[in-house]
Amino acid sequence: MDKRRIGTTALEVTEISFGGAAIGGLYRACPREAAMETLQTAWEAGLRYFDTAPFYGFGLSERRTGDFLRYKPRDSYVLSTKVGRLFRPVPEDQVPDHSYVDPLPFALDYDYSYDGIMRSVEFSYARLGLNRIDILFVHDIGTYTHGVEKTKVHFRQLMDGGLKALEELKSSGVISAYGLGVNEVQICLDVLREAPLDCILLASRYSLLDRSAEADLLPLCRQRQTSLIIGGVFNSGILATGPVHGAHFDYVPATEDILERVGAMEKIATEGGYPLAAAALQFPLHEPVVASVLTGTAKAANLTRNLDLFDVEVPQTEFAKYAPYTVVQELG
Repeated sequence: MDKRRIGTTALEVTEISFGGAAIGGLYRACPREAAMETLQTAWEAGLRYFDTAPFYGFGLSERRTGDFLRYKPRDSYVLSTKVGRLFRPVPEDQVPDHSYVDPLPFALDYDYSYDGIMRSVEFSYARLGLNRIDILFVHDIGTYTHGVEKTKVHFRQLMDGGLKALEELKSSGVISAYGLGVNEVQICLDVLREAPLDCILLASRYSLLDRSAEADLLPLCRQRQTSLIIGGVFNSGILATGPVHGAHFDYVPATEDILERVGAMEKIATEGGYPLAAAALQFPLHEPVVASVLTGTAKAANLTRNLDLFDVEVPQTEFAKYAPYTVVQELG
C-alpha cells in the first residue's frame, strides 16, 4: 500500500489507516474477538497505520490495539494515540455515558497542561503495553467539546505548557510527530497560527459533503507543511447509506436540506457508475496535504467492504460535480 510522509518528519503512513473508536465500543458493544478479527483484517489488507485514544472505551481501544500490535515488528507500523483526557477509577454505576457501550470503569477529567500531557502518555504506555508511540494528538480541544469559555482555559493550558511537553517528547525521540485530533476547523487555525504542528487528524470537515476545511485550513497546512489525516469521511453515515430515512449527519438525524444534497450526490454517483461511498472514501486523497484516510469499524466484513471501495474507479473529473451540493460549517 502506498505511503505518504507526515509533515517534515521522517515518518510515513499508509494512505489508508485504521481508526480505533469502534473497537472501543462506540455506539454498540464490540466483543474482544471481533476487535481482534477486524484488526487482523486491516493488517492483512496492508494497513500499517493504527490510531487509537484513551477516550475510546475509556482505555479499551488502547488495550486491544496494543495487544494486537505487540508481536508485530515495531518498525513495520505507525501508531498514534491522544492526550487531553485523564481517567480515574469509579464505581460501575458512576461511569459516565459518552456513547461507549461496556467501557472500562473510569471517569474522565480534561487536562491539556504540561503535567497532564506527560501523565496521559505514561498511562497510554501502560494500557498499550508498548514502548513507543509514534504520533500524539491533542484530543477534542475546542468549542464543540468544551464550549467557548472552557475552550479559552484549555487553549491557554496548551499554549502555556502542553505544547512544551509535546515538543520535549518529540525532541527527545519519545514520539516522532504531534498535532491535534479534532472535528473543528477553527481550533486548528487558532493553534496552527501560534505553533507548528506536524499533523492534524480532522474528522468530518474535509469530506465530499462538508468542505469546511477547504477555504482556510488547507492553504495554511500547505504553508506550514502540516499533514492532514482525515476521518469521518461518511459524515456520520449518510454518505455510506445515502439519503435514507433515519440517515445521520454530524451525529444527528439529517435535515431535509442535507438529505436533498446527498440525494443529488447519489444521482451523480449512479450516473457515473460507482457507489457514492467510493467517492466519499477516495475524495480526500486527491489533496496532496492529506497523508491518510482513516476507516474505522468493529466488523471485519464492514472493513473489507470499505477497503474494496478504494479499488473502485472514480475518475478525478467526477469530484468537481459534487461541489454545488457541499456544505461549509463550523460547530461550536
